[in-house]
Amino acid sequence: MSHARIIVDRDFTIADVPPRLFGSFVEHMGRCVYSGIYEPGHPEADDQGFRKDVMALAKELGATVVRYPGGNFVSGYNWEDGVGPREDRPVRIDGAWHTIETNAFGLHEFVEWAKRADIEVMEAINLGTRGVDEARALVEYANHPSGTYWSDLRREHAAAAGTSEEPFGIKLWCLGNELDGPWQIGHKTAEEYGRLAQEAAKAMKLVDPDIELVAVGSSGKQMPTFGTWEQTVLSHTYDEVDYISMHAYYQEHDGDAASFLAEAVNMDGFIDGVVATIDAVKAAGKHTKQIDISFDEWNVWYQQGVDSEDQPEQVAKEWKSHPRLIEDKYSVTDAVVVGTLMHSLLRHGDRVRIANQAQLVNVIAPIRSEENGPAWRQTIFWPFARIAELATGEILRLVVDADQQHTERHGDVDIIDAAATYDAETGALSLFVANRGLEEAAEVSLDLRGFTASEVLRAEVLTIPEGGDRHTANDLDSQEAVGLVPLQGVRLSESGQGESGQSGAVTMSLPALSWAVVQVKVA
Repeated sequence: MSHARIIVDRDFTIADVPPRLFGSFVEHMGRCVYSGIYEPGHPEADDQGFRKDVMALAKELGATVVRYPGGNFVSGYNWEDGVGPREDRPVRIDGAWHTIETNAFGLHEFVEWAKRADIEVMEAINLGTRGVDEARALVEYANHPSGTYWSDLRREHAAAAGTSEEPFGIKLWCLGNELDGPWQIGHKTAEEYGRLAQEAAKAMKLVDPDIELVAVGSSGKQMPTFGTWEQTVLSHTYDEVDYISMHAYYQEHDGDAASFLAEAVNMDGFIDGVVATIDAVKAAGKHTKQIDISFDEWNVWYQQGVDSEDQPEQVAKEWKSHPRLIEDKYSVTDAVVVGTLMHSLLRHGDRVRIANQAQLVNVIAPIRSEENGPAWRQTIFWPFARIAELATGEILRLVVDADQQHTERHGDVDIIDAAATYDAETGALSLFVANRGLEEAAEVSLDLRGFTASEVLRAEVLTIPEGGDRHTANDLDSQEAVGLVPLQGVRLSESGQGESGQSGAVTMSLPALSWAVVQVKVA
């Protein structure tokens, strides 16, 4: 059995829990929109064609903000194509994913969907093939009350559709997508992008000074321009923007599960590197405000060496509307990794103030649906949903003393990965913890300092189900094979004294390859 001791101190905090940390992403890609969130004629469709079963799962997931409409898609997208009467909207080729875009679903539909789902809109603009004028026009269309060309056009379109003519009030905007990547339509150098983003940002804020803007950061830590891209872009945009983006996707390579389970170490380092670059630009430019991070694409994504039958194609081979693209089927192993990635985001909640798991439904998603069929939760749904539900109040700075596990990609890492929050209003201390070990259970003790635990409020674990293995997944035929089950045997110290002799202790045993949440009442 492995062992770990986690010190939890009331006085050692990181930041308040950012509500936008539990974001998701809807891109016009594959079946995320069409037969995902939107399917007129489905038995669960509402009066606008939105799937009520998918919306209910999105609410249960706890998504707080959703980035839209891309993604690679946005770099070739004309936003005007998705507004006005549907019969007048053009059908276009989407070069990013080699598909046909009907534009039956656009800005008005997404804003209405988000309103019904009680989710904030995070709108991305096209800075690949378009520029400053189109960006400011979109802000005027979305947010200006009335009396101008674009705002009155919005009101006209809304009236014709029978929806509200009021401004959308979108406050969060992305200045393009992954423009450091050669794969991106309109790919740019850091200098080219930095200047364009600066001027677009200035123009957009002249229309609505209250909006918040996200500059494009590196598409991954592996990018050859990582670091220098952020430095150059921020040297141009620091005064105009509020965040810079990060994107990262992880997968298991060649059966190396130990390294895969430790990918949160990679995410930790990636975030620390971007924070260092931001602060270096701040110091060099003698700026006073702080730029934070929008980690607006992250997830497990099997991009290489996958079984094509289980993991559908990455880019469509034929020109058609909403083909199956990257509909990864997630396992127990993937769910534990997603849990640890969310721990990393929480641990950096002082600077990562926005995060969006990509994507919401069907496309590398926690939710799956079938056309004219059911919707269900993938394994990765569960750690996201519980953390979004229970991570409230303040993020605590933990000290973890754990047995080590060797990995080829990350060296020696703690067998236990954890994050925790404390809500003073409710008195709830929430611990989120993963056992990365593939073979051994782990005995974990919490050394509470400044807290006295009186009651276990919640104890659940996701692990390999009976009769399954680490590859067990939820699918159409077995929608509830993997989920959260009660974690038995969580114990409070009888004496009320922990190893520190100060407040108390909580102990638990975690199965091999597991993610768990333990919430206790403290004073």
